[in-house]
Amino acid sequence: MSLDSIIKIVMKYWPLFLQGAGTTLLISIIGTVVGSIIGLIIGVIRTIPVPQRGLRRYAFNVINAILSVYVEVFRGTPMIVQAMVIYYGSMQAFDIDMNPLVAGIFIVSINTGAYMSEIVRGGIISIDKGQYEAAQAIGMSHIQTMANVVLPQVIRNILPATGNEFVINIKDTSVLNVISVTELYFQSKSVSGINFAYFDTFFVTSVIYFVMTFTVTRILRYVEKKMDGPDNYIMYANQMQVETPELALQRTKGKQDLEY
Repeated sequence: MSLDSIIKIVMKYWPLFLQGAGTTLLISIIGTVVGSIIGLIIGVIRTIPVPQRGLRRYAFNVINAILSVYVEVFRGTPMIVQAMVIYYGSMQAFDIDMNPLVAGIFIVSINTGAYMSEIVRGGIISIDKGQYEAAQAIGMSHIQTMANVVLPQVIRNILPATGNEFVINIKDTSVLNVISVTELYFQSKSVSGINFAYFDTFFVTSVIYFVMTFTVTRILRYVEKKMDGPDNYIMYANQMQVETPELALQRTKGKQDLEY
């Protein structure tokens, strides 16, 4: 490996690297956003109190069982296997010809949704039960409690874990090359197959991955800091001078002197 060879590879094949990095970011962003929404919905559903009796109890148990199977299956199998089953299996079993990019976004989204559902559920459980009781005491329903009291706190608490999922998705999109998604790893394989400089090519690839993940991490840290607010709070009342009897007497005397 030499610096000259790396510069030559970058200068000659930068459009392929750029296209691959763009596809990786596109899949990661959409997959993380959609997966977070899926996880948020599932996490909320799985924390709804189950009715004690009747048909609603049976329906809740069935829904929770289906969601539990979804979470366990997608958390318990590798994404590369999921990609093969969904992309090639859908063609063989249902004659569905999926676009590789659409299939990649779908795979990353549902995989992220399975992980995020457990993160959200843990965030909801971590909220003090006294807040639920206080919300019920003022007449809030479960949905109102979630929307106005619980979820705003949960979203802030799970932000680091969500950022971690985003970083993982940037790296894990590399497995989508098995279904011909032209992401960064796929493009790097194409470049290394042309120039046979495998070490130089994938060194450039590793640098690009690091730049993307490091940038995302810094941005999320900035967002977390903004959501936390300033470290020191100054109460407005502390800035007001409390009028004691002595101060009132001085103010009255000063006013009389001015009138005189």
